Amino acid sequence: MKIAMVGQKRVPSREGGIEVAVEALAVRMAAAGHDVTLYTCRRWGIDQKRKNDKMGNVWDYCGVHIKEIPVINARGVTAVITSFFSTISALSGKYDCIHYHAEGPAAMMFIPHLFGIRTVVTIHGLDWQRSKWGRFASWYLKQGEKIAAACADEIIVLSRSAQEYFLKNYHRSTVMIPNGINRPVNRTAQKITRKWGLEKDNYILYLGRIVPEKGLELLIQAFRNVKTEKKLVIAGASSDTEAFYKRLQKLAEPDKRIVFAGFVQGEILDELYSNSYLYCLPSDLEGMPISLLEAMSYGNCCLCSDIEECASVVDTYGYLFKKGDMNDLGRSLQILCDQPDLVNKCRVDVSDYVCNQYDWNKITRKTLGLYWAEGDGELENRREMGHID
Repeated sequence: MKIAMVGQKRVPSREGGIEVAVEALAVRMAAAGHDVTLYTCRRWGIDQKRKNDKMGNVWDYCGVHIKEIPVINARGVTAVITSFFSTISALSGKYDCIHYHAEGPAAMMFIPHLFGIRTVVTIHGLDWQRSKWGRFASWYLKQGEKIAAACADEIIVLSRSAQEYFLKNYHRSTVMIPNGINRPVNRTAQKITRKWGLEKDNYILYLGRIVPEKGLELLIQAFRNVKTEKKLVIAGASSDTEAFYKRLQKLAEPDKRIVFAGFVQGEILDELYSNSYLYCLPSDLEGMPISLLEAMSYGNCCLCSDIEECASVVDTYGYLFKKGDMNDLGRSLQILCDQPDLVNKCRVDVSDYVCNQYDWNKITRKTLGLYWAEGDGELENRREMGHID
């Protein structure tokens, strides 16, 4: 098949869960023999021209074609411009299917729909609910959601709650295909020890985007009341939320146990996941947190808010606290710091569980199955061959 994907910022990248998911899917699809093109953005004055750029803005990565769309760097505008021009460019690509990622880019889905091109959208979360967006941005994201419900040939969601949401609000059926995870490489603490004095089991970890809906203010406030010598490491970059990041740093300033590690990747990321005592994700809102899957894949005990998107992933391999309840979070942190047996209990078999349950190869096959038009003889053949679940 000839496939295009729209909605990711850059690939390869760890800027967000969308970029991680798109890379995982696209590379596997290309390896299976499909022709896959990812439309990404190149911001003037920020992204440098790639050395292997031989055909304008097109280059290859792991068998996947990357087509970069030059855009201006302006909050709330970059994504709109990128998705519009990506869509216009894709119209001439003779693709069998265009796969949109997230509600904002899905606002352009009506264009290929008018031309009879098959479209699939993955709703990674109800983005219009995120507090970082202003009134217009939230309205625009909601329009993308409505257009997706009206125009998409198939809608992929990541959780049961999102399925129920689309059924209730749009009477639209969806397909639940979760995010996946790769089996990681565990590393001993070396670079993180030299850089921040972190050692095996002497810190609690949060790793993800620094945005309000992740519950980080709640985590800092709760941790400051916990009696422990363990540190709290907050790793990740802001996402159009620089003022919020500074507010968190000011809130944490009186407590020298709190470490802001910034954006991490590579060996440092591996070391942080591999050596943490506990991973904490206090989110108020999630699509499906890849960071939680990653933490579990490294064998971590996880403490999360009790929203369905986290609870369904953790299952019996972690602990939950009441969303938004600082006292409950603080109590849970104190108990787990005082009772390492509870933490060790959750570490047993958690890596095997999550890597088998959320396998990217299975997820890629299910996603490919949605790209074929219903009634297509090839689709029926693939079902008979067992290639589609």
